[in-house]
Amino acid sequence: MNPVVLEVTARIIERSRPTRAAYLARIDAARGADPGRAKLSCANWAHAFAASEPGDRLKALDPNAPNIAIVSAYNDMLSAHQPLERYPALIKAAAREVGATAQFAGGVPAMCDGVTQGRPGMELSLFSRDVIAMATAIALSHDAFDGGLFLGVCDKIVPGLAIGALSFGHLPAIFVPAGPMSSGLPNSEKARVRALFAEGKAGRDELLAAEQASYHGPGTCTFYGTANSNQMLMEMMGLHLPGSAFIHPDTPLRDALVGAAARRCAAIGPRSNDWIPSGHVIDEKAVVNGLVGLMATGGSTNHVLHLVAVAQAAGVLLRLEDFDDLSRATPLMARVYPNGSADVNQFHAAGGMAFVVRELLRAGLVHDDVLTVAGRGLRRYVQEPHLDGEALVWRDGATESLDRAILRPIDDPFEPEGGIRQLAGGLGRAVIKVSAVKPEHRAVRAPAVVFESQAALQEAFRRGELDRDFVAVVRFQGPRANGMPELHGLSPVLSVLQDRGHRVALVTDGRMSGASGKVPAAIHVTPEAAAGGPLAKVRDGDMIRLDAEAGVLEIEADLAGRPLAPPPPAGDGYGRELFDLFRRAVGPSDAGASTLF
Repeated sequence: MNPVVLEVTARIIERSRPTRAAYLARIDAARGADPGRAKLSCANWAHAFAASEPGDRLKALDPNAPNIAIVSAYNDMLSAHQPLERYPALIKAAAREVGATAQFAGGVPAMCDGVTQGRPGMELSLFSRDVIAMATAIALSHDAFDGGLFLGVCDKIVPGLAIGALSFGHLPAIFVPAGPMSSGLPNSEKARVRALFAEGKAGRDELLAAEQASYHGPGTCTFYGTANSNQMLMEMMGLHLPGSAFIHPDTPLRDALVGAAARRCAAIGPRSNDWIPSGHVIDEKAVVNGLVGLMATGGSTNHVLHLVAVAQAAGVLLRLEDFDDLSRATPLMARVYPNGSADVNQFHAAGGMAFVVRELLRAGLVHDDVLTVAGRGLRRYVQEPHLDGEALVWRDGATESLDRAILRPIDDPFEPEGGIRQLAGGLGRAVIKVSAVKPEHRAVRAPAVVFESQAALQEAFRRGELDRDFVAVVRFQGPRANGMPELHGLSPVLSVLQDRGHRVALVTDGRMSGASGKVPAAIHVTPEAAAGGPLAKVRDGDMIRLDAEAGVLEIEADLAGRPLAPPPPAGDGYGRELFDLFRRAVGPSDAGASTLF
């Protein structure tokens, strides 16, 4: 094993000892209770199956027949979730094959950040993760289940489902994705049209045509943002059946994997001889495996928030220094947009997750001795699913990259380090993703230009006020201020200015997610401006130094005597007023920006 991985794992185990022990005691006690059929009264049980098909009602009388919960984030506005509409019928049929029943236990909300970008609804996006976690717990609250299948793909949805599933950590949990849409307009061409639109050189019709050619069918958006990083994490942490992440929706192989998930869930419940509860799958080593996978593939910065919260739901405590140390120890193996021009379909064709897992195991960068829903050992995930006639089988995946422009072996990486680092200094602590930032752009020293919204910066750009070197400080974008919306609209503007030869960078207490691109961006600044952080004292013209290589985020000014800038009024309408309690209760971004822990 790599010594840095061992050291980080050891300190996470030691740091988490009290919270992890308390969590394990809780789920062990839950398993010790009677199974659902014996635990619930006859009236309870009759209510639970009153509307079921006659065969399922009869099977439910068998105290040894497993009952599987289906918790789904289906809606047909999210392209990634639209295929989930068909899954419950597939799951119920597969459960019956093995003498089990399956019930649609509950739906959870699922909003699309691609639709809400730049709109008021984006201020609900991060908080939706905790709402999803609570909705998942409500779906499981009937206490009539022996396991759960969790149907979700995108940004906050998978982390929310995972947090909720871990609150019932004595039950097995298998995550069942939908897969990516087929490849459309190349990402480089999409980025080119977006940049032209930002400069006023392309019209809305041209931009809309490019976007529709990119997002054109059912399945996950094909760039490597948070949704596809979610799927990578579910593989690395053992909550998928091996090779499930990037199989296309509505195909025979995808349908076979859905059925296999149901049959496997029925086989590993609390009453089986092969109990594999989610709370044992997600432990310190599994979390480290997820972190290493995030770095090796150049995944989304949103997981600096989400993985912290998911780990904490299992009693595992992560810190920013864990991300930083593992990033510096993990080579970057993949170039997938926005870190390259390829999409996830090309990544999968080049060898995908099976190749990544194989190489990380070979280098001793991940733990093999972990429990997964497929059994003991991460090595199971070097295999990929195939159909042999109508039978689902697993075979060894690629042993060599099939396209070294997209995916490289561990001993010939794109870069010697992973993509996410910690910054610290007079402006607080922050995160930066550098896997798409060229080395010559990773250090910027320039005067600050302060904005209190994404729109204000875009307007200044349109007025021609930003054709110079500067560091954009976009503040009051943290979880307490306005729910920490993603600031995707800044990427085209800042990219254009960088392409013009200016030295530019972004410093914000907001998020950029998987869209973090070629401009250096210090994001998730903690403490945030709304909590009295130093960002609230920055003024136009203050000299700021951002150095990703040195891990520095400094301001060359004495802030001690300066007053805090007043936060802008919290937005209301569009449902935002309903989340005032969340804004007041939320923790800092370096602790996962959670209202639950």
